[in-house]
Amino acid sequence: MRPMLATKGTHVPTGPEWMHEVKWDGVRILADVAAGRDGRARLFTRNGNDASLAWPEIHLSPLGDRDVLVDGEIIGLNDEGLPDFGVLQERMHVRSASTAARLSERTPATYMVFDIMRLDGEDLTALPLSERRARLEGLGLDGSWQVPAAYDDGAMLLNATRQQGLEGIVSKRRSSPYTFDARSPQWVKLAHRHRYSYVVAGWRPQEGTRDRLASVLVGEPTADGLMYRGRVGSGIGGAASRLLTELVKPFEMSESPFADEVPAVDAAGTHWVEPRVVIDVDTLSRSPVKRLRQPSYRGVRSDIGPGDLR
Repeated sequence: MRPMLATKGTHVPTGPEWMHEVKWDGVRILADVAAGRDGRARLFTRNGNDASLAWPEIHLSPLGDRDVLVDGEIIGLNDEGLPDFGVLQERMHVRSASTAARLSERTPATYMVFDIMRLDGEDLTALPLSERRARLEGLGLDGSWQVPAAYDDGAMLLNATRQQGLEGIVSKRRSSPYTFDARSPQWVKLAHRHRYSYVVAGWRPQEGTRDRLASVLVGEPTADGLMYRGRVGSGIGGAASRLLTELVKPFEMSESPFADEVPAVDAAGTHWVEPRVVIDVDTLSRSPVKRLRQPSYRGVRSDIGPGDLR
């Protein structure tokens, strides 16, 4: 069982046939509560994996034993009070109930429920979205499960989410049915990308080569040292690869210059370099972050150095 997905858009759809919602920066989850399970939901990721153990505060339905299947996004708030995928990363792959309970107290999550596909044994997937939303809003969800607002003015919402540092918006046709495991043109997503500067502190060669730079590991200078922010490979073509190789090769060193631990999957095969070269990166993340989301290389900043980023 996999959720319905949106297609990438280039502009906000207009007209009364469209409604618009905030695009949440979290973990997509289907929650299935069957009658006779004492209100315990089975939580499925967008890939169909059972994630019930990881989210104990979401696992129990606020509707009790009522039969329901809903779609939504689990979010956690960062220090700025904004939804941030990074704060949930430690919780996503938990396999211990005691660890999940401890993390839920330290990093509480909220389930933003934006669609309903079954209620009291009735299949609602063929109903138009407008009717499904009415059924959903009539449930009175509050607390750990919430129903986010929907808006008529998509352009206004897109501008507001940009100003507030949110991820973007999703525009949906009010007449759209719910189709499992499909990417539908009746749902359109528009995500904001943000640009920040980071210091290159390592590089990895293209698979099968030793000296062709394919990605770089970047960090953020802080009072506690250079903190790892992620690996950037998208946007590094032939010309960019040659330029970055020329810039970082003279600064190679034997050990990682990061003050924190780099994940093993990123550290493997990395050539460490002194943090001298600054680059611009586009990302879905909004600073400050622990890890970049879908980063893309945008160019070298020859006008600033690492000290300017403090």
